[in-house]
Amino acid sequence: MPNIPYSERPLFRPGPHTLNWMIPLGMGAVGWALYMRYMVVEPTLVSLACEAGLESAGCYGRAAVLALSLWNVFGAVALVVALIQLIAPGLATFSVGMVFTAFALVFHNEVAGALAAMMLILSFARPGPATA
Repeated sequence: MPNIPYSERPLFRPGPHTLNWMIPLGMGAVGWALYMRYMVVEPTLVSLACEAGLESAGCYGRAAVLALSLWNVFGAVALVVALIQLIAPGLATFSVGMVFTAFALVFHNEVAGALAAMMLILSFARPGPATA
């Protein structure tokens, strides 16, 4: 690790090539979450079919999303990863935090999702990882 003083490190800024895969990742996370919420979790017919014993990938996904939402797992993971991102910014933690923040905001965990989004935005004001 180079011996660069903390105050002289450049700020955490993803480059244009990195943004080319981070933008579709974020849009895909929001799209998947919206699909699961409005096409699989909330419709009454899907709910009745799954509770009647239908074994399909949609019903297994529905059960997983409902269980994770019940325990606020999406929001908790988003908060933990966003806090790690705020302390030590990096592309991997930012990407994971962005995905779980999208899940938390869509699946009725708005407070944790909003706090995680705020911390992810604040991470842009932090010095990035030291590079040689």
